[in-house]
Amino acid sequence: MTASRGIGLFFGAIIDRIVRWLALSRIHPNVLTFIGLVINIVAAWLFATGWFRWAGIVVICAGLFDMVDGRVARATKQVTRFGGFFDSVIDRYSDLALYMGLLVYYASINRFFYIVLTAIVMTGSVMVSYTRARAENAIPKCKVGFLERPERIVLIILGALGNRMAAVLWVIAVLSNLTVIHRMIHTWRECKRLEDAEPRDLPEAAPKSMA
Repeated sequence: MTASRGIGLFFGAIIDRIVRWLALSRIHPNVLTFIGLVINIVAAWLFATGWFRWAGIVVICAGLFDMVDGRVARATKQVTRFGGFFDSVIDRYSDLALYMGLLVYYASINRFFYIVLTAIVMTGSVMVSYTRARAENAIPKCKVGFLERPERIVLIILGALGNRMAAVLWVIAVLSNLTVIHRMIHTWRECKRLEDAEPRDLPEAAPKSMA
């Protein structure tokens, strides 16, 4: 067994125990999702006040709720269409809350350039989710591109804990918008493929003239 697999199994076992305990507590999965949002708002406040390392630790705690809410829903047979929708909406608010905290911090220290950079990151992050949601109205799946939400959260945690948030914002700004472009190209190709596969109406034959 490799070290990475051993670590994965160790933390997986811990998460499984947490899921079982939460399932026995009969807490509703949507409540867990909302608690994750509240914790992210706390992290946003810590970002706004410049306590980046503490903010990173709090984001890790919020991520735990993000990991278990869906599992608890499946374990307690409470998976619903609204639950998936609610989770997606709350994820967007959680992401934006963290970026708002960074905007406040950079505004407080008069770093105009990083205010603009954070705004670009916010735009790219929202558009990554929007392009997938909109594309899947036209094609079956659009899960392409590297920088989805889990990767963005990991980068934010690393930036906060390592005091390298400026570099992380550059990475997210570039890769999130490249992901949007990738999804646009993928959707265009899939739409064209589906349209080419559709049977085309044959032109009606002209009526023969009576001799």
